[in-house]
Amino acid sequence: MLNSSEIRARAAKLQAGFEEAGALVVDPPLLQPAGLLLDLYGEDIRARAYVTSDGLRGEQMLRPDFTVPVVQMHMHEGAEPARYTYAGEVFRRQEQDPDRANEYVQVGYEIFDRDNSSAADAEVFALMAKAVSGLNLRAATGDIGILMAAVLGLNTSDRRKAALMRHIWRPRRFRALLDRFSGRTPVPAARQALLSTDGALTGAGPEVGKRSRSEIDERIEALRADATSAVIAENELLALEALMSVRETVPYALEQMRDIAVDLPAISPALNRLETRSAALAARGVDVENLDFEASYGRTSMEYYDGFVFGFYAETRPDLPPIASGGRYDALTRQLGQGAEIPAVGGVLRPDLMLILEEASS
Repeated sequence: MLNSSEIRARAAKLQAGFEEAGALVVDPPLLQPAGLLLDLYGEDIRARAYVTSDGLRGEQMLRPDFTVPVVQMHMHEGAEPARYTYAGEVFRRQEQDPDRANEYVQVGYEIFDRDNSSAADAEVFALMAKAVSGLNLRAATGDIGILMAAVLGLNTSDRRKAALMRHIWRPRRFRALLDRFSGRTPVPAARQALLSTDGALTGAGPEVGKRSRSEIDERIEALRADATSAVIAENELLALEALMSVRETVPYALEQMRDIAVDLPAISPALNRLETRSAALAARGVDVENLDFEASYGRTSMEYYDGFVFGFYAETRPDLPPIASGGRYDALTRQLGQGAEIPAVGGVLRPDLMLILEEASS
């Protein structure tokens, strides 16, 4: 049975290794403003975080991870380029899986650098791989940016593309939208009846709920406009489905996606970045020829990832979450930068899970 002193000792050792790599130690507060996280992720974050409030600071959340406060700190006062490391508790509600810890120690390494994003991706991945070496883990990689590029390149309305982009991290909802926008599933009868009414609903009856009558009218007009949009073409839909199902080693995955780019040409720049990143990983000693790549990997992670994503898993313990994970989150710096932005990538480790695996193998 692990004790907290063992976990903290391992965390300190991991953090020291990141300091040697040039990282500055930071320690964001345990309580974070809830409004910021709600603005970023919507009300969904409430199901995963512990929320409290008081009269002075308003609604607060126990930090669900370190990345958001580190980005906020860097965008307000950080130098460029910058590397940060941290170690401490994070808190996640686990209502769907009570066996998972709702409080655990996380150790991380983050890079903010404009010069070479591929090199930064490779640096973070290689450092994480080094930290977990000897644990016999499987590494999985992906790139959310490829799927984003595919969606933005579809020949459909901006409104539909925005809806798909909003739900990339919710695979079931994304799939349902794809089926509707491609005409594979019919418009629900209730919506058809609503759209067939003449004009707005002003004066149609009492207002129920929090939305005003004008907001309801605007929503109906938006639905009517959407109903006139052309469906997503079959060749684009099939190509997108093929893209989401790619699961191979990096070289073969890249080859498959180059073929798919014939019908989804918008993904070509993202594929070029993947190729450049692969070369940077190989230069860091990573065995890219045998490195797994999954085009849909990372779609159930935190919504701020928008590029390279990775995770290290214990295949002998499928009950455990990733021992290490991370990815690129350029858009998050733009959201928190008040007009400024900078490419950024990071990764985190679970020292408790590392110790569990070591204990089991001894």
